[in-house]
Amino acid sequence: MFLSMEQSAKTFHSSHFLTPHLKRSFLSLLFSLPTSFFTFLLLFLLSYNAFTVFSIHPFHKPLLLPPPNPNLSSSLFLAVKQENSPLFNKSHFLHYSPHRFSIRRPRRMKKHLRTVLSQPHSPVSLFQARLKAFFSGNSSSPCGKVRFFMTWISPLKAFGDRELLSLESLFKSHPQACLVIVSNSMDSHTGTRILKRFLSKGFRIMAIAPDFGYIFKDTLAEAWFNRLKEGNVNPGEVSLGQNLSNLVRLALLYKFGGTYIDADVMVLKSFSKLRNTIGAQNFDAKSGKWSRLNNAVLVFDKKHPLLFKFIEEFALTFDGNKWGHNGPYLISRVVSRVSGTPGFNFTVLPPSAFYPVDWRGIRSLFKGPKDEVHSKWLVKKMEQIRKESFAVHLWNRQSRKLKVVKGSILDSIISSCCIFCNT
Repeated sequence: MFLSMEQSAKTFHSSHFLTPHLKRSFLSLLFSLPTSFFTFLLLFLLSYNAFTVFSIHPFHKPLLLPPPNPNLSSSLFLAVKQENSPLFNKSHFLHYSPHRFSIRRPRRMKKHLRTVLSQPHSPVSLFQARLKAFFSGNSSSPCGKVRFFMTWISPLKAFGDRELLSLESLFKSHPQACLVIVSNSMDSHTGTRILKRFLSKGFRIMAIAPDFGYIFKDTLAEAWFNRLKEGNVNPGEVSLGQNLSNLVRLALLYKFGGTYIDADVMVLKSFSKLRNTIGAQNFDAKSGKWSRLNNAVLVFDKKHPLLFKFIEEFALTFDGNKWGHNGPYLISRVVSRVSGTPGFNFTVLPPSAFYPVDWRGIRSLFKGPKDEVHSKWLVKKMEQIRKESFAVHLWNRQSRKLKVVKGSILDSIISSCCIFCNT
């Protein structure tokens, strides 16, 4: 034990006397270092002190924002607030509004928004220039009096035989007409190829992608469309393309005048005697008045006051969640309010003019004769249609999968309206 204590004392004294020696060695080493080392060390200490005082954390997790979608207008880029993120400042982004729609939209809605909101903006509208050139034409065949409009919001592959027959029926009854098909899909190389057969025959037809900014400019639709782009209009569950088609037809007729028809309308005779005309879809036999109008066929003069009221109603009462609210029901609401008001000169034709069969009975036009009684009914119905109808709406939503049976009413209509019958 004594020996151990003695050894410990020697060890203590050795380490005690070595300490000054080590210090002198360390100081000698420091003094031998270059001046630049001390400069770097001083800057490091100052930087460390600054970070400590001001509590700046260079590795703070940054605010994550959704990546911008190039297909949407920048005004629709909504910031997503991250939880526990002190860097978020609401004033830098769009303020929340209960009328704004969520950035998580159904796929169908996204597709229509891409169509609507990704259009280029330019001082001079290409749409306007092309339309003006088309309407002017050459001196021998301007599109002044017989002017038709049509919209097509579906994919190009959906433009089939039935739609082509609709075009044939139009030009069979109006060989001097000019037809403008407002459509993104049809305004393409393939779309031009589809229409080539009409162009080769000398018919005036053009497919053109819509410029909504120009179409709605200087109308009440302009403010509504701007609010839509800003995210202040809920497009709803009904196809936005369908509702825009309802508005586009009204704005085009208001700006240019003419006739609008849907792509599932078969034209039977000339519209030349029609002016400022709407067709009733249903008729109340007891009251002797119409119960619902439709917007599949509209014939109006330029700047007609009723068109102004239609556009106003659309902008003020738009509801994207109710089918028909912004289309046929809108037409019906406005006409019921302004009927009898001075200054609104228009005609409401009975259902037989454009809708001789409603959507519930459209199958009857596709069926052939089953027996003698049915055959007589078909003949009588066909005679009535030829006498009273300017066109027949085929209600494509209900009839698109139906086949035309030999000897049916529609078979007879096609035979009398087609231009390329042999092909």
